Amino acid sequence: MSVRVVVDSSASLPAEVVQRLDIEVLGLHRLADDKAESTSGLGTLELVVAYARQLERGGDDGVVALHVAKQLSSTHQSAVAAAAVFDGAVDVVDTGTVGMAVGAAAMAAATRAQAGGSLAECAAAARETLHGSATWVYLPTVDSIRKSGRLSPGTALLSAALLAVKPILRIADGRFELAGKTRTATKAMARLVELVRSAAGGSPALVAIQHAHAATQAEHLRGVLSEQLPDGSTVLVTEMPAELIVHAGVGAVGVSLVRGEHHCG
Repeated sequence: MSVRVVVDSSASLPAEVVQRLDIEVLGLHRLADDKAESTSGLGTLELVVAYARQLERGGDDGVVALHVAKQLSSTHQSAVAAAAVFDGAVDVVDTGTVGMAVGAAAMAAATRAQAGGSLAECAAAARETLHGSATWVYLPTVDSIRKSGRLSPGTALLSAALLAVKPILRIADGRFELAGKTRTATKAMARLVELVRSAAGGSPALVAIQHAHAATQAEHLRGVLSEQLPDGSTVLVTEMPAELIVHAGVGAVGVSLVRGEHHCG
């Protein structure tokens, strides 16, 4: 038996990784009507059921729960309420981010669990990975994210000016910050390369590229980063889950990086 790791589908984990590391993935809810599509966070009751099932599978060794940032979804709040039922057996990590930065933290926790780590050790591995991570997202248009309400007030004030450009946003402490403005997708990809190289700081890194039906751009980005990052780096490409495409829009490309000693690839 071992500590179990639970994420929601926003973590963007490839199926092969989920299977290899035996990570439990809970799907966020997609809502649609005649006018629009949106998403809904996981509820307390369904998380209680999910955590109880994982505790049973792991012999009550504990659960590390990693969910989308609390600033972006109600899931974290529900997770904290659900964890309270289990008297310390479920550690809910405040991720402050979304996408494969959360996925990489889950990978680190699950790897430690498979090595026999305790709940505290597995949760610490996740938190250390998150501390050494950075995430950006290129948006061909801000329409979807503006309509979803995921832009912070400060960024929302910029949204009118952003309508004519293709912005790159950085996720920091659960909020989107403007990291760059470009006029073309080609220039946006070049800017992403610059941001990733600078954040890597000359050390090997895990870089995960997540795309919303933009495989050609994602594969080009992988090729460039594979050539320019230090030896020992890992660059992978995965499709952005539908629950994130609702907010980012078709054509979006997200990039998550885990630096140096936190590299779990």
